[in-house]
Amino acid sequence: MSELYQSLSHSKWDCKYHVVFVPKYRRKVMFGEIRQFLGPIFHELARQKECRIIEGHLMPDHVHMCIEIPPKYAVASVIGFLKGKSAIAIARQFKGKQQNFVGEHFWARGYAVSTVGFELEAVKRYIREQDHADRGGQF
Repeated sequence: MSELYQSLSHSKWDCKYHVVFVPKYRRKVMFGEIRQFLGPIFHELARQKECRIIEGHLMPDHVHMCIEIPPKYAVASVIGFLKGKSAIAIARQFKGKQQNFVGEHFWARGYAVSTVGFELEAVKRYIREQDHADRGGQF
């Protein structure tokens, strides 16, 4: 096995996922301060779950990221953790809430995920070029 794979105590792994999720009602809220604030938050939260964000891009109405998740964690639990904790951080930073987060919903319920496999560079390029595609009205 090459250096491509990482190790846990009883396994070698290479698990990368392309994930997309949106704010509630797909509001275009990721401008300015929130956009600059969320990048470091996502990286720190991923680090807490032993994950690594390889590539990411915050669009005005959605988030694209390529994330490496160890096989000991379910993808759904990691994405739920990222969305939940980042929503709390947004509420604290921008809405002045320090506690009682009942009813604070920033992210929509679902997300899209696909495995990357050996197409890592193509997925990274796709994520990087999202801004240009959205401006041109392309999908």
